[in-house]
Amino acid sequence: MSLRFKYRLALFNTMAVAITTAFAFIAIYWVVFKAAYSHLDNEINHERFEVLSLLDYKNDSIIVKNMPHWDEAEHQHIEVNPTFVQIKNSKSIVVFHSTNLGEGMSLRSPEHMEESFYNGELNGQKIRMGEFPVINREGKHLGIITVAVSQRESIAILNNLIWVLIISFPLVLIIQFLASSVAASRGIKPVHQLIKTASGITDSSINRRLTLPVHHDELYDLTLTMNELFSRIEKSMIRQKQFTSDASHEIRTPLSAIRGTLEVLIRRQRNHEMYEEKITDVITQVDRLNVLLDQLLQLARFDSETNLVELNPIDLVNLIINRRNKWALDAVSRNITIHLNLPEKAIVLGNRIYLELMMDNLMSNAIKYGNDNGNIFLVWLPTTNALSIQDDGIGISSEHLPNIFNRFYRTDESRSILVKGNGLGLSIVKKMAHLQNITLSAESELNNGSTFTLHFHADFLC
Repeated sequence: MSLRFKYRLALFNTMAVAITTAFAFIAIYWVVFKAAYSHLDNEINHERFEVLSLLDYKNDSIIVKNMPHWDEAEHQHIEVNPTFVQIKNSKSIVVFHSTNLGEGMSLRSPEHMEESFYNGELNGQKIRMGEFPVINREGKHLGIITVAVSQRESIAILNNLIWVLIISFPLVLIIQFLASSVAASRGIKPVHQLIKTASGITDSSINRRLTLPVHHDELYDLTLTMNELFSRIEKSMIRQKQFTSDASHEIRTPLSAIRGTLEVLIRRQRNHEMYEEKITDVITQVDRLNVLLDQLLQLARFDSETNLVELNPIDLVNLIINRRNKWALDAVSRNITIHLNLPEKAIVLGNRIYLELMMDNLMSNAIKYGNDNGNIFLVWLPTTNALSIQDDGIGISSEHLPNIFNRFYRTDESRSILVKGNGLGLSIVKKMAHLQNITLSAESELNNGSTFTLHFHADFLC
């Protein structure tokens, strides 16, 4: 079962606190543990120096002076925080022990030759022992002093601390989880507001935008990104509606012409020449529909293109020369001359089929909108690695120029019944250029011709 976001957030926060708290509790226990045993060792050291002050040495023997202090009540019993003392000579014979070490009781120590502290047990009671060598004035080792103190209080303190930490740990985590849940609820409240507002935006209210938060934080960036997304969706919907409207208009025009022609023919009997003329008109309109549908299919294929187009080195000059005869056939009817200003070789990166389609569309437009007895210039620009196609035809006014790559867009000058077209050619060229990482730009002035430039993003090789 998946948790709500606020609970997941609280859970992750609680896990982080659990790890931090565990390390903190371990550190607390370690500090208290070291402090408790350090206190015991200090107490043992104090007793050690007191015992050493009451010892004397003769030859290799240890002489124990009168030590009434060790006959006091606290050293006669082992019940209440006792301190035990035992002295052995170099032959490991006990020469002194405190009164609370009764018959049969002794401090069993490893008898190290150097000062050391360790834990032990005496009569079922945990004790802390310190073992210290007895050295005379000449530096000779004469025996060992063992001092021990009870660990009862230290063990009780450490056990109580462990229980406190064990009980506190889950309580801290529960409180942390509840507090984090409340904080997360307050923190994601603006997100719920965004969801509520965004869910109210439909295709009929796509122009609405989310209110930007006051603080410039991550929520502000999220809201801004969503608003930009809505703007892109709105523009896409507007283009789609415009495209649908334009496509319907372009399809309706030849269909209306076909219907009108057929209605004229069916009204009464016509002569053979009239039938041929009207049937030819119908075929022309059908051809127009076929061209339109082919272009729409091309656009649909390009729009759904998800994989990168395979690009290869192509000799652009060779491609242009191979297509020149086809363009010349279209240009001869208007007595337009095609001029080539190209090097022997110009290697570019692209897709040959796409490049041929692009060049055919651009040259078709140059011929279509050129002047009779005019010129078309194809020029290679080596400094910018670009090819320009320039005509001296009717040109495009400045207000129309930014829109010429939009689908079905045609300028007033291009809508003459003598100029065939539907406004899809440049859209297709633009899309194919994008798929090949080619930058397509246009410059034009009304009645002064147009120049379309292809900027290839690849090194020019002669």
